[in-house]
Amino acid sequence: MAKNQVAVKKKRNINNIAYLFVLPFVIVFLVFNVYPVLRTLYLSFTNYRGFGDAVWSGIDNYIRVLTDKFFWRSLWNTIKMWSLNIVLQLGIAFLLTIVFSDVKYRMRGLGVFRAVFYLPNLISATSVAFLFKTLLDWKYGSFNQMLLSIGIIDEQINWLGSSATAPWVISVIQTWMWFGNSFIMLMAGVQGISRDYFEAAAIDGAGRWTTFGKITLPLIRPIMLYVFITSLIGGLQLFDLPFLINGISGGTAGNPSGTLQTSVMYLYKFGFETNQVGYASAIAYTLFAIILIVSIIQFKTLGREDD
Repeated sequence: MAKNQVAVKKKRNINNIAYLFVLPFVIVFLVFNVYPVLRTLYLSFTNYRGFGDAVWSGIDNYIRVLTDKFFWRSLWNTIKMWSLNIVLQLGIAFLLTIVFSDVKYRMRGLGVFRAVFYLPNLISATSVAFLFKTLLDWKYGSFNQMLLSIGIIDEQINWLGSSATAPWVISVIQTWMWFGNSFIMLMAGVQGISRDYFEAAAIDGAGRWTTFGKITLPLIRPIMLYVFITSLIGGLQLFDLPFLINGISGGTAGNPSGTLQTSVMYLYKFGFETNQVGYASAIAYTLFAIILIVSIIQFKTLGREDD
């Protein structure tokens, strides 16, 4: 009996020692993840300006956000850029998924194509901004020169400096950066579907679109939900590319700063330029609430369709 107790005690001590290996991760997670989130929530109820004491102000910051027309305008700018991006991104990803999942043709080299399509996602936003600044320069850019040479346009277009074109250009660039990621996600979902379904459809004479609409699309709905939600979260947090493009093109004719100002750029303005940290924190949690509400609606919608 005594030997069993000693063995149990020794085993318990070994298990307790194992917690020491987990402790560094827990400490880092609490300090750099949990604490900033809770701290930001607290600051959103204060008038903290980045220095001095944080004086409690209640829900004044949230009332200010809800009545701030410039915040809602920046949010609308963000939604417009994200909407075109998600349509093009999913459209291209769906098209590629249909082509590469067709059992009749069995296209080879999927791994190579996946790497090529995903490559833009690995390039930093700074490099992408300067790349397209060079290509779309309104005086000497290669894109304008090509369009002029084949007669599509009669004069240079200020793609990045005009408020009429800059937001849509940002959307197209975002699509180029992220469609490969969506394609890989959707293709992974397709590869998880039993091949028997596709072979049966091919035997019955179903075409690509029929097979995709009747078999593939319903079975990859969870992957679609994941892609949509992650795209929404990333889209409403859009900052780097418009910020860099706006800085690059701010001195050109047709200043696009108004239409390129996203909600996170608006947050940045108050958090780092005017030192209204409390108000910036309230903007951050308002965006979180919007993303959460839209995500819940999407979950409920797709869940109802599954039923």
